[in-house]
Amino acid sequence: MKLLDSKGRLFSKISILDLGAALVIFLVTIGIFIVPGKSGVSTIAQASKKPIEVDVIVRGLGVRNSESLIQQFKNEKKTNIVIRHQPAGEVYVKEIQPLPRTTVVPQPDGSVKALPDPRPEIVFFKDMILTLGGEAQITETGAVLGNQKVKIGTLIELEGKDYNFNTSTIDVRILD
Repeated sequence: MKLLDSKGRLFSKISILDLGAALVIFLVTIGIFIVPGKSGVSTIAQASKKPIEVDVIVRGLGVRNSESLIQQFKNEKKTNIVIRHQPAGEVYVKEIQPLPRTTVVPQPDGSVKALPDPRPEIVFFKDMILTLGGEAQITETGAVLGNQKVKIGTLIELEGKDYNFNTSTIDVRILD
């Protein structure tokens, strides 16, 4: 009896291709269940936790009563955040700094000045800087809030009972 016949079968019974496919399936099964490696271990879990402050800027938020929204932030003192479409937990609202709406006005001498915007519809648009505080994991690549990295330029969505709007991160401070 020959080891291989003319059709590529071992001992005229088992195809070499079938044997190879069975071997690949066997090795994949061993790789998944017996030698899983470190795929389930998060590198973030080993990072230290420290308090951080994140400054975010809100530009042109359309709101009928901006004072009511600011008062809601001051009363509740907490807000939910969403980073990269993933809920990232709850943070404290430490400070709210309303910004004046200005427009650039050319002067007769050729210079320009930023003066209060005289348009009546501007009362429905609000600019402000919010300081958010919370506990973040500190890794060698930066701060991580709710398994999402927070860096300057990161878009953070603020969500509460009566509001949901996007902000942009302008500063991240790690407190000692």
